[in-house]
Amino acid sequence: MIRPAILLLALLTALPAAAEIYSWKDKDGRTHYSDIPPPSGPVKTLRGTPPPASAPQTEGEASDDAANEETAQPEAEQPVDPDTAFRQRRAEEAEAAAKAARDAAEEAEKQRFCTDARNQLTALDSGQRIARMNAAGEREFLDDTARAAESARLRQQIEQHCN
Repeated sequence: MIRPAILLLALLTALPAAAEIYSWKDKDGRTHYSDIPPPSGPVKTLRGTPPPASAPQTEGEASDDAANEETAQPEAEQPVDPDTAFRQRRAEEAEAAAKAARDAAEEAEKQRFCTDARNQLTALDSGQRIARMNAAGEREFLDDTARAAESARLRQQIEQHCN
């Protein structure tokens, strides 16, 4: 006995959520919202199914509608469902945050590269003996020509990426 009553109560409370919401502007330019469409004029359905198409128009009515469409606001400026607008704003904010995070990570990587390159150049210019591992895994000391070539390469990279 209690289950049918709960089911009936749930169905009755869900009916208003399925109602259609219409929006239109009156002759004074005021926007109205209602669950009942206006008797005539352009109407926008905010929630629910769109209103049924009206009877075929005569040529005079078609030109009036065309004039109304030209003076109407663009699609992007017309009011939209608040939930849709909220989700769109959240998506744009998330995209902007992701872009900012990517930009910050790229900038940090660039700073790390520049710091490492400058440190290597300082070590090369100091005159210390520098050894590198070759392909066989053995230590090789840089001679003066290899040191000059490496120094020129680092200066070029610093010039291109760090200024």
